[in-house]
Order: sequence, then C-alpha cells, then structure tokens
Amino acid sequence: MNTITQASRRERLATIERSLASRHRREKRFRRLGLAAVVTGMVLVLILFASILMRGLPAFWQASFHLDIHFDPEIVDVSERPSREAGESEADFRERDLIWLSEVGRVNWQQLIDNALEEALGEEIEPRQARDLRALVTSAERRILRDRFIEDQSMLGETHTIKLLASANVDVWLKGNIDRDLPDSQQQLSAQTREWADRLYAEGVITNAFSTALFLNTDSRSSPASAGLAGAFMGSLFMMLIVMVLSVPIGVASAIYLEEFAPKNRLTDLIEININNLAAVPSIVFGLLGAAIFIGYLRLPLSAPLVGGLVLTLMTLPTIIIATRASLRSIPNSIRQAALGIGASRVQTVFHHVLPLALPGILTGSILGVAQALGETAPLLLIGMNAFVSNIPSSPIDQASALPVQIYLWQGNELRNFFEARTSAAIIVLLALMLSLNALAIWLRKKFETRW
Repeated sequence: MNTITQASRRERLATIERSLASRHRREKRFRRLGLAAVVTGMVLVLILFASILMRGLPAFWQASFHLDIHFDPEIVDVSERPSREAGESEADFRERDLIWLSEVGRVNWQQLIDNALEEALGEEIEPRQARDLRALVTSAERRILRDRFIEDQSMLGETHTIKLLASANVDVWLKGNIDRDLPDSQQQLSAQTREWADRLYAEGVITNAFSTALFLNTDSRSSPASAGLAGAFMGSLFMMLIVMVLSVPIGVASAIYLEEFAPKNRLTDLIEININNLAAVPSIVFGLLGAAIFIGYLRLPLSAPLVGGLVLTLMTLPTIIIATRASLRSIPNSIRQAALGIGASRVQTVFHHVLPLALPGILTGSILGVAQALGETAPLLLIGMNAFVSNIPSSPIDQASALPVQIYLWQGNELRNFFEARTSAAIIVLLALMLSLNALAIWLRKKFETRW
C-alpha cells in the first residue's frame, strides 16, 4: 500500500515538474517574442529616421555664391530717397516714397549679378551666353540686391561681398544628385553652365553654406532654390494657438463635468459613447465637416489658419476629453471622501484636491492631442490650405499653408531631384516640433507628478 502511495506521489510530482517546466518554457518563449517585437519595432523606427535624416540633412546646406557686387551708379541710376519735409502730410510723403520705390524696382539688378559673375569667371561673356550665365543664380536673388539697396543707399558706387543662392539645378548638379554621364539633351543645365559651376565651385566662389532660406523664406514657384517654410510655419503656429486656446479649456471643462458632476443616466452614457466614437472618426471627416460649416455656411475665409484651427479643435476635443477623464478617474475616491469629510464642497473637492493631482495626466493628454493636430494633413487639404501662398501670414484670417501640407506639396513637385531632399528636410523640422511637444509632455508629467 505504501509502495503504491509513494509511486502515485512520485508520478504526481513528475507531472507537476513537467507542467512547471512547460510553463517556464512558454514564459521564456513569450518573453523572447516580446523582446523580438520590441527590437523589431525599434529597428524599423531607426531605419525610418535614418532614411529621413540621410535624405533631408543635405538640404540644410545649399550651394551659394559669394560674389563681389559693385553697385554701379550707371546701372543703379536712381534719385536720392525722399525724406519727409516740414509740414508735409503723411499721405503726400508716402506717395513720393512709393514713386522712388517704383524707380528702384525698374533698375536692372540682374545686370549687377551678371557683371559680378563675369568678373568671377575672369572672361567676357558673349550675348548668346547670357542665358547660360543667368542659369547659375536663382532668379529671386535680384530682389535681395534691391532690398539691400533700399535699406542702405550708401552702397551706391561701392562693392560688397553678398551671399546669393545658386539655382536649384546648379545645387543638384554640384551635390551629384543627377547623373553627370547623361547626354546634354537630358541634362537640366547647358554644358557651358555646368562647366562654369564646376569651375566656380573649385575656386571657392560657390560653397555649400547653411540654408537660412529654408527657414526664413516662403514657398516659391518661380525660384525653387529660395523656397522655404516660413509661411507654412507661421500658418501652423496660428492654428496651434487656436487649438490650444479652444480645445484645451473646452475639453478639460467637459471632462471635469462629465466625470465629477454629471448625473449617471442614459443621456450621459450616450454622450460618452459619442465622444469615444468621435475619437475614432478619420480626420478627413472633420475636414468635410469644417468645409461645410465654417466655409460653406459661416463664410469664413478659405485657406485661413482660423478655419484650420477650428477644424483641428473639433478633431482634438475627443482625445483631450478622454485623456482628462482617465486622469481624473485614476485619483482614488478616498481623496474625495476625505475632502468632503472635512467640510469641503463638491467644487472645492474637485478643484482644490482632485484636479491638482490629475494635472500631470491632463497636461500630457492635452499636449499629445495638440501634437497630433500639428501633423494632420487631410482635413487641411479639404479647407483649401494647399493653395500656393507667397506671403507670411500676419494674422489667423490671412491665407496660409501649414507644415504637413507644405510637405505634401513639395513631395509632388516636378523638380524631384531637388525637392526630394527639401521634403525630407521639412519632415525633419515637423518631427523635431512634434518630438519637442512630446518631450514637454513627459517633463511636465514628471514635474507635477504627486504620489499619494
């Protein structure tokens, strides 16, 4: 009998050991699979970021000329800029100043650049070569000379070294983004222009300098080399300000009411379900809603940051409400009961005790919602923010673009070998802003985190 009992016990122990070994193997296998999934995700993210950086970083440096520009009085043949006389009205002075500005605008500033290039090349340029010569410098740079002269008329008759952007085709040629072995018929530059560009680059007249134009200029169709993100950046800034001013207070207030004050009935259940459903609605639907209401019905201006901000506010509200309610729900009820027990009112309990403890989560959810809105493209396309805008918006009702829309437009530009790198550079700028917002959310969460 004892022998049978011992054998049965050993069999049970062996079964338990086999079961434990099997469970330990499954646990180890699950850990390895989890680790493999994390490593795979990290590798894919690193590949994505490495690809964007490899393509985009070269665009932050751009082929630029350093030319000795002589402001020849025979070419810049303008009168002295008028000054306001005693007793003259503002309107009369402005009229005389506009006449002088028109006179400056009629100066052949391109001729000054041609003369400087001719001197840098050390050879006389024939009239038939003028087109090849002008292909070296982007067309918008003649306005740089005009603006410099308007700021300082003492430059007349003097020679100044001025940095001018090379054309987009020259930049592509010097960076090797086009096959140099292609026949002349398939090259974007003539053989003479290519030879001049190589010579000036070897002599140091052309250098790869950090491109401030990428950050300070607006988009340009006539001069691709001078196209920048300033207009799109200001458009995104105005929209984010509107989103923060509207969505954060409204979303947080709605969440506080629904979580702390609203009665639990069918109506609040219906509202909660709809908020959860709205958080899952594709962003393009909010674009259709914004186009129908804000533009079609309210007649707000097309392609304005005001409309974009309102649309993104509608899209961001569910995210902020859900994140705020989750943060409020994480606060133990004992804190509420303790506050009520010492005589605090319901409002005092929420705003003096619960809300400060939930603040890290509320801030995190709000900032992440704003960061998500910053990268949205589809709803902005439907309200016309993909229009070409050559000016920096000065207010939320001016026409503007946005950073993600600018990326979309540059990605489809026909000058692919130049704008492919420029598109990646714009993506780097947008990612830097979004990562900054995420880092701010983490820092705020750590700073205001309170343990109880």
